[in-house]
Amino acid sequence: MIRLFKVYYPLRTLVLLVGEAMIVWLSFVMGTMLQNREDSWLLLNVENGYVKILAVTGVVLLFSHWFDLYDSSSVGAKWDQIFRLLLVLGFVSLALSAVGFLYPNIMPGNGSALAGLIILTFTLLGWRGAYFWMVKQPFLRERVYVLGTGERAERLVTGLRERSTLGIEVVGWTGDVPGELTRDTVASHLLGVAREKKGVHRVIVAMPNRRGTLPVEELLELRLGGVKVEEATSWLEKITGRIEVEQLYPSWLIFADGFRFSSVFRLLRRMLNFTVALMGLILSLPLLPFIVLAVRMDSSGPVLYRQQRVGRRGQVFYCYKFRTMRTNAEADTGATWASDDDPRITRVGKFLRSSRLDEIPQLWCVLKGDMHFVGPRPERPEFVEWLSKEIPYYGVRHVVRPGITGWAQVQYKYGNTLADAREKLQYDLFYIKNASLGLDFLIIFQTVKIVLLGRGAQ
Repeated sequence: MIRLFKVYYPLRTLVLLVGEAMIVWLSFVMGTMLQNREDSWLLLNVENGYVKILAVTGVVLLFSHWFDLYDSSSVGAKWDQIFRLLLVLGFVSLALSAVGFLYPNIMPGNGSALAGLIILTFTLLGWRGAYFWMVKQPFLRERVYVLGTGERAERLVTGLRERSTLGIEVVGWTGDVPGELTRDTVASHLLGVAREKKGVHRVIVAMPNRRGTLPVEELLELRLGGVKVEEATSWLEKITGRIEVEQLYPSWLIFADGFRFSSVFRLLRRMLNFTVALMGLILSLPLLPFIVLAVRMDSSGPVLYRQQRVGRRGQVFYCYKFRTMRTNAEADTGATWASDDDPRITRVGKFLRSSRLDEIPQLWCVLKGDMHFVGPRPERPEFVEWLSKEIPYYGVRHVVRPGITGWAQVQYKYGNTLADAREKLQYDLFYIKNASLGLDFLIIFQTVKIVLLGRGAQ
């Protein structure tokens, strides 16, 4: 696992990305050299051909990202990935044709782009085939032992075995120990697996009750012998991008890295949010008359909808949106979450929600300092009071300003149940622990993809 922007990615996924970037760049360089044998040096060095091809490489990788070709949860589906890859090549060819028609001199001429695409098609398919073979090889997999029993340990074992793209092989866990579980039987089983021919690279401790059963001396022996020993909460954080609240000890929150916000970080983040929010409001001005007119013509009532939300340190503020529901939508039912195909949502409201145009007025909340672009989604006081009683550590999400978008919004679907709120809190805790400007930019990048493809929260 490699950490970028405080998010962990499987090493093999990054190998795939870097390898693909090199193949794309080299394919178009070769296409230029083959089609312009005498002038290739001039085109590539004097006329900035290398830079232009680098830009094309970025476009190809961007299309690949939009089609989830680097999503570790689906990268193992071979034929689905090949189909998506062909779609990417089709869209890239259309984009290059359009650019070549509008700006004939922007790319190296004489059919270089077409030759590059032909080379790229065969090399990418070959690279993907080689990659699929490579990730299945046992010598490239990390051998893991899960030390623990119970629902959490079993869920961890199942998750690791199902996610083959992580490059992990579960070679044993405490649930495989025959007979009665004692400290000695657990230690014997652990050392037995670790001393096999192929050994163990990592031990993940997932014991709910460790007193008297944790083989401390044996773990220390393995640790000093080069085996990595890690607590389940930290490991689950790496592979899932969330912090599980079940069996989460307060001591872990106290001693874990993160959950720290320096004054410089807060000031810089506030300045960036204010500047971008101001620019966003200015750029959105031409759209406002059309949105106002559409809301007015579709249903009676005010254009803007004002609602109380809970912000940083539990302070209540007013959040503004363009109205997407009929007036007095909660007159009969009281405060309720919106559901799929909610009858209270107007026709124009559905479009505003799917395009996220209804959230433009929230830029005013960012200007005022009640919100940031990135952070936990602000919840209503009625729901906060209820959820704080039902979900442990729910109040932790209020140590930062809420956001228009956030880690939970780009990683999890829109939720309208207690279980959904618990799941999204786990993503919010991950964000609060790992908050950084790099992570904020990553979330905004993912949000753009979600908006363009019509995914994500409502």
